[in-house]
Amino acid sequence: MRENRLRTIWKQGGAVINGWLGIPSSVSAENMAQAGWDSLTVDLQHGLVDYQTAVTMLQAITTTPTVPLARVPWMEPGIIMKLLDAGAYGIICPMINTRAECEAFVGACRYPPAGFRSFGPVRAMWYGGADYWKHANETVITMAMIETRQAVENLDEILTVPGLDALYIGPNDLALTLGCAPAGVPTDPVVLNAIKTILAGAKRHGIRAGLHCGSTAMAKEMIALGFQFVTLLADNALLAAAAKSAVAEMRETAPVAKATSAY
Repeated sequence: MRENRLRTIWKQGGAVINGWLGIPSSVSAENMAQAGWDSLTVDLQHGLVDYQTAVTMLQAITTTPTVPLARVPWMEPGIIMKLLDAGAYGIICPMINTRAECEAFVGACRYPPAGFRSFGPVRAMWYGGADYWKHANETVITMAMIETRQAVENLDEILTVPGLDALYIGPNDLALTLGCAPAGVPTDPVVLNAIKTILAGAKRHGIRAGLHCGSTAMAKEMIALGFQFVTLLADNALLAAAAKSAVAEMRETAPVAKATSAY
């Protein structure tokens, strides 16, 4: 079976640099995959992506060595299994608040006897190899999102669920449940302390920790703190920032030019 390079990076003590895809386009996904990310996550929760488009995006990602991941809309076994069958090598699941919810999430990602995933890997076997079914349980990555006050209170119970590989912090939802304002780069001490508490819990239990970052500076800072999975912005944000920067630069410095060609 094809290796999951994220596990290799983690075993070597490195941090995964993850990109985020919310634009429903295989062309956009292919373009992003050419940038050299360790992994790319197709976002079916807050992105504009439906299942059929997600399949084409996973196909586009796998034209490169980048590892394909997906964030599901909710803890619903059906969509988890369908995205794994489509070739996602890891699932990020939002709003995991209790041990029972985490057990259900992990179970949906694992074949029996470790879980209750139904067999029918379809494209996953084309991507992973003919022996996919033998090694999927130890290859596919499970990442539970810790993003509420309740989840922080239940952190130790959640992190002891067998088969959970990593947690993923959603800083904006976490901020809201703590009574703070959402921010791409958190600065509120309450939110920052919660992030550090979650990271410390992950370290205690030998679970990898990841989070969404609003800047490269934040991502580097979080890696230095001990996070081993950082997401940098998203395709929509990167596109908007580059476009706005280019237009602003032109308006500040360029003379007004007259069109001389239709091209």
